[in-house]
Amino acid sequence: MEKYLYFAVNFFTIIICFIYSFHPKIRFDRYFVPFLKAGVSVAIPFILWDAWFTAEGIWWFNDRYLAGRRMLGLPVEEWLFFICIPFSCVFTYYCLDKFLNLKKDRPAARYGIFFAILLCLAIAVIHSDKEYTLLTFLTTGLSLALLKFVLKFDGITKVSLVYMILLLPFLIVNGVLTGTGIEEAIVNYNPDAFMGIRILTIPIEDAVYGYEMILWNVFLFFKFSENHKNHG
Repeated sequence: MEKYLYFAVNFFTIIICFIYSFHPKIRFDRYFVPFLKAGVSVAIPFILWDAWFTAEGIWWFNDRYLAGRRMLGLPVEEWLFFICIPFSCVFTYYCLDKFLNLKKDRPAARYGIFFAILLCLAIAVIHSDKEYTLLTFLTTGLSLALLKFVLKFDGITKVSLVYMILLLPFLIVNGVLTGTGIEEAIVNYNPDAFMGIRILTIPIEDAVYGYEMILWNVFLFFKFSENHKNHG
């Protein structure tokens, strides 16, 4: 049964959110199409990134916990990861925003976002010899700049707040993937490719990588949702 552990991680990440999507006070099921459009749009570049890093040996997967099927060198469980994790995160964001009426970015928020951009870019430059660190912090900094100052996305503060709330389940899920509580890690990392700072067994880059992925998922989800309403 351990060969289905990664499948189980994906399943238990999404199943409760999926079931509650049909709750009459939530009805997130009405937004399945916009989510799938957003999820696939974001998954494509992240899967290509993932496949490239796997081919380069920056990280690799432990067959002990995998069913065995691969596409582009990635386990099928890894492909599912890019739908299951964003679904749960976007669902959580949607619910918290719906019931708590989260505030949009205030004018002063641009200073904090600008600082975050500079910090990400500085870390990328300082650790430019480490592929995972470089690409993660560089693309996250550029994503923040593009979303805030070009695409005028006013939900970065809300996404950041929700992501902080989601850090606990993130640590549980990613902890299992990186070896917390199991004999061997499902995902292993080349120590020369990242800073070496870990939260339990989780590289700090994973948390930033996840944040960038959720930022784009939420942004595109609401863009596609607007079009969905207009054509509904």
